[in-house]
Amino acid sequence: MTAIRDSLARYVAVRRALGATFYEPALALGHFVDLLEHEGAEFITTDLALRWATTPILVERATWGRRLSQVRGFAKWMNTIDSRNQIPPAGLLSARRRRNPPHIYTEQEINLLMIQAARLRSRTGMRALTYSTLIGLLVATGLRPGEALGLDRSDVDLVNGILSIRESKFGKSRFVPVEESTRMALERYGQSRDRLCPLRLSEAFLVGERGMRLKASAVRSMFVRMSRAVGLRPATEDGRDGYGPRLQDFRHSFATGRLVEWYRAGLDVSRELPKLAAYLGHVNVGLTYWYIEAVPELLELAAGYLGKDCPGERS
Repeated sequence: MTAIRDSLARYVAVRRALGATFYEPALALGHFVDLLEHEGAEFITTDLALRWATTPILVERATWGRRLSQVRGFAKWMNTIDSRNQIPPAGLLSARRRRNPPHIYTEQEINLLMIQAARLRSRTGMRALTYSTLIGLLVATGLRPGEALGLDRSDVDLVNGILSIRESKFGKSRFVPVEESTRMALERYGQSRDRLCPLRLSEAFLVGERGMRLKASAVRSMFVRMSRAVGLRPATEDGRDGYGPRLQDFRHSFATGRLVEWYRAGLDVSRELPKLAAYLGHVNVGLTYWYIEAVPELLELAAGYLGKDCPGERS
């Protein structure tokens, strides 16, 4: 074992003693040490760190940044042992993952998807019924797709029109009130579901052809097919999903729709935003502010709103 590999073993042991699992970084740094040994390097250099970090091709820049960040942590520790170990400068490769701009569905696109969902064929008719209801629910509530698929029957209060979202993203739970039209649609779905699937094989509210909870992967694949059928996603030669609107974008469309309504109504959006953040289950309002930055129309409306408050000096 070389001196630098022995140092890596001690570094990993220290990190784990401090409570980190450190599995993936330890594996990655082992490969970095492979490169150092192959090059006959006794110390960490910025050049070798960069070469190793940028070795993978066809990946996002964030992946390179994460790999270099792992080396920086090890290099800082090594530098305390021997100052000849170079610490790659912070920010050399940005590790920040860029969020894809959301697709904001138009009313026409939603109608096309709803029509396509209603045309889905299956032995009992459950497929068309469930996918139509799922899309309608996402449009009306802005739920995360996983939250909608995770709803149990007991989570859907059809009397008061309230959905109980339990331990969703970041472990947060919340209550989501729905409009009367949505409550009635969910009630009709429940009645039809129980008629088409009389045997109660699952506690799931939304079920598939066999009466079981829908798998997220199967729903994504079906949505890709539906999107292609209505022209929202181009076909690919290799048969892969390709790029196009996602189920998650119904949530973005819901959020931006509310913000646009508030701006147009002249409301103080900064006061209203915490309500939307709570409804969506965001851990902080900053996550909700992202929609304003991501959607051009909202940026224009926000600028106009601020312009009313700050008209500037009169000439």
